[in-house]
Amino acid sequence: MSKGGGSTRTVTQSTLPPAYAKPYLEFGLSEAKELYGNQPTYYPGSTTVGFSPESEMALSATRARALAGTPFAPALQSVVMQNLLGTNPLQSAAFRPAVEAVEAQAAKAGRYGSGYQQGAVASALAPMALQAQQAAISQVPGAYEFGFADLNKLAGVGAAREAQSQAELQADIDRYNFEQQQPLTSLANYMAAIQGGTIGGDKITPYFRQPGLSALGGALGGYQLGSKFGMGGLGAGLGGLLGLMG
Repeated sequence: MSKGGGSTRTVTQSTLPPAYAKPYLEFGLSEAKELYGNQPTYYPGSTTVGFSPESEMALSATRARALAGTPFAPALQSVVMQNLLGTNPLQSAAFRPAVEAVEAQAAKAGRYGSGYQQGAVASALAPMALQAQQAAISQVPGAYEFGFADLNKLAGVGAAREAQSQAELQADIDRYNFEQQQPLTSLANYMAAIQGGTIGGDKITPYFRQPGLSALGGALGGYQLGSKFGMGGLGAGLGGLLGLMG
């Protein structure tokens, strides 16, 4: 009983699935249980593709050649260094025609072997020497980087093998995560299946009743109904009585 004289009672409503749906629901629940008992497994084979024989041979050969080194790098660097210092014999040979022309002119002037001749030779060769030196300077960065060619090839082989190892490791991690999560996933799917397939059950709803308001509502309704038939007062009394009894 409430403090205001009212009363509370519980109304239980049962909702059951239609008769035609019951066999299908039972079958679905049975299948959900069967599926939960037979959890799926990860793909049993390898999920990565290894190197083909041709790729493996190419990697091995590239590695061997990179470790052996190339003779071109030190030779190139030596030539560039000689050009910078002016000690390249080919460079001297290229300068020789200019030197001979100056010497011939000095001989005609009767000044062969003089200081004049030496100055004239230096003046004639200076532009050529400067041009050769500037060209050698521009070749220094390329010659320096060329020295790393073997190491870059070796690094490329290592990067290819590391990528393959990383792919294999990731496949193992994916397999491990699948095996760790599969029980939880299967359980979640099972619970979702049985909850979605369970139609029906009892619904309990508290119902509060206030006698005074019930009587007033019943009297008003009875009066309105009785007025239609010319007995408003009698209808009100009967409606109030029914409200109290409801």
